[in-house]
Amino acid sequence: MKIVAFLGSPRVDGNTELLLNEAVRAVLDLGHEVKVHKLNLMRIKPCQDCGGCDKNGICIIDDDMTEVYQDIREADRIILASPIFFFGMSAQAKAMVDRCQSFWCEKYLLKKTIPEGPHGRKGLLMLVGGMKKEVGIQCGEATAKAFFRTVSVPSHELLGFLQVDAKGAILEHPTALKDAYEAGRTLVRT
Repeated sequence: MKIVAFLGSPRVDGNTELLLNEAVRAVLDLGHEVKVHKLNLMRIKPCQDCGGCDKNGICIIDDDMTEVYQDIREADRIILASPIFFFGMSAQAKAMVDRCQSFWCEKYLLKKTIPEGPHGRKGLLMLVGGMKKEVGIQCGEATAKAFFRTVSVPSHELLGFLQVDAKGAILEHPTALKDAYEAGRTLVRT
C-alpha cells in the first residue's frame, strides 16, 4: 500500500506536524511506508489559471509539483495536514491543492479518473486551529473535500482540533496524539 502525506504547516515541529507524525508513526508501525512532503520546503508555484492543463490534464509549470503529481497518482492513501489560518488551510497546502487543477481537467474535462487500485483510495484530513468556532474546520474541510474528490479519493476522515494555537499546545490536549495515531491506523485498514 502506498501512502503519501502532505504537511501544510510552515511551523517546524508545530502542532500540525506533531499530529501528522503520530498518524505516520501508526502507519509505519503497521509495516507500511509513508512519503511525507513538507510543502513549505518545496518549490511550488501557485496555479496561474493559464488553461495549460485544459486539453491534456498536464500542468505546464515545471517545479516540485511534478513529483507530487506522481505520488498522488500512485497513492492508495493520502494524508493532508494543515493549520487553519483565517478559516482556511495554509497557503502552502492551498497552493498544492490549487495546482491539482490539472487532475480536475483530467477527471472532468477528459473523463479520465485515477484508477482505484487494489486497496481503493482513502484520505485523512488533519486540521488544527486556534479559533473557537467550528467554521474554521468546516471551511478547511470544504477545500480538502474538493481536493480529495478531484484526485479520486472518494472518502476521507477528518481529525480537527480547535483552540490549539501556541507551538506545542497540542501536546496538552488530552487525546489529540492518541486520536492521530488511531486515525493513522484506521486509514490503512482495508
